[in-house]
Amino acid sequence: MEGMGYYVGILLGLILVLRWSLKSVNAWIYETKLEKKKRESLPPGDLGWPFIGNMWSFLRAFKSGDPDSFISAFVHRYGSNGIYKSMMFGSPSIIVTVPEVVRKVLLDDDTYRHGWPNSTIEIAGRKSFIGISYEEHKRLRRLTKTPINGHEALSIYIPYIETNVVSALEKWSNMGRIEFLTELRRLTFKIIMYIFLSSEIEHILEALEKECTILNYGLRAMAINIPGFAYCEALKARGRLATILDRIINERRKKRETPLGITRKDMLDLLLECEDDNGRRLDNEEIIDTLIAYLNAGHESSGHITMWATIFLQSHPEVFKTAKEEQERIVMNMPPGQTGLTLNEYRQMEYLSKVIDETLRVVSFSFMTFREAKKDVEFKGFVLTFKLDP
Repeated sequence: MEGMGYYVGILLGLILVLRWSLKSVNAWIYETKLEKKKRESLPPGDLGWPFIGNMWSFLRAFKSGDPDSFISAFVHRYGSNGIYKSMMFGSPSIIVTVPEVVRKVLLDDDTYRHGWPNSTIEIAGRKSFIGISYEEHKRLRRLTKTPINGHEALSIYIPYIETNVVSALEKWSNMGRIEFLTELRRLTFKIIMYIFLSSEIEHILEALEKECTILNYGLRAMAINIPGFAYCEALKARGRLATILDRIINERRKKRETPLGITRKDMLDLLLECEDDNGRRLDNEEIIDTLIAYLNAGHESSGHITMWATIFLQSHPEVFKTAKEEQERIVMNMPPGQTGLTLNEYRQMEYLSKVIDETLRVVSFSFMTFREAKKDVEFKGFVLTFKLDP
């Protein structure tokens, strides 16, 4: 028995040494390339396992139903300074949770730029918002936000939105128990697709939604391009989605060449018309990447925020009561003969707007965002960049 204990002890020791060695590989690869002063000024943390980095614990936290546990583990091990080194999505990274630093990282465009992982860019598109330069990003957002932002745009889509929301509520009431978020995402996807591509694609809505859902699952997955893994399946879904959109774009181009070919302007029409200062218009790849970015971001965020607003209203009866009374009052004051909502009624929804704003404040839909430092940045004695070039 004593001999068995000796060998067990040796085995455990070897396992610990092997574990320490593997956990040191990323640090050896990346940190040894830094100058000594910069290396010693990195914030606390670890770069995780070889290749995987900290992604395993990151994804496990999400699947556990307690996503905050990922950051909590860093706080428990390295203190509550809110600045930690890590290895995320295949790149050495600095995780920042301190409000004042987060604010600077997000708003200081002279020091930081978009820095999304290459794996995410491959799925979203090299010519999407996250794959293009900062100036191109601003220009494209300015050109494409018109049909979906503001009161003028809303006034165009209110009848379609109201009709589909009422229809969905009636359908859900007869279904008994439902998966609320799934149904909300399906509803918001249909509405956003109408805003982007009109009603001509309703016959393939289900197929488009399926591909977008698969694509979304792979956006924050480990970049393992092997069949069966979420990232690989997302790349395939993106290919299928791009093929469908390419066909729609080509058909719309032909339709626009004929007299009276344009009956209304949606997002696709705007993208086909917009041009840069030299008169160059967007090609199909640029349009596809832009549409995919909007489709994924739009229906996912809208569905989740609507779900949380509903949950909060149910959890706070007094708020629900006030919001309901406001809606009833607006309906009672509608002009005789008016059967649906207009922009005038929407503007009267002051209390409900505050409920939505508060939901947006409380709920963080995106667990993290990515920025890349253009140069070395220091905060409280820490270097906040793994920038390796001189």
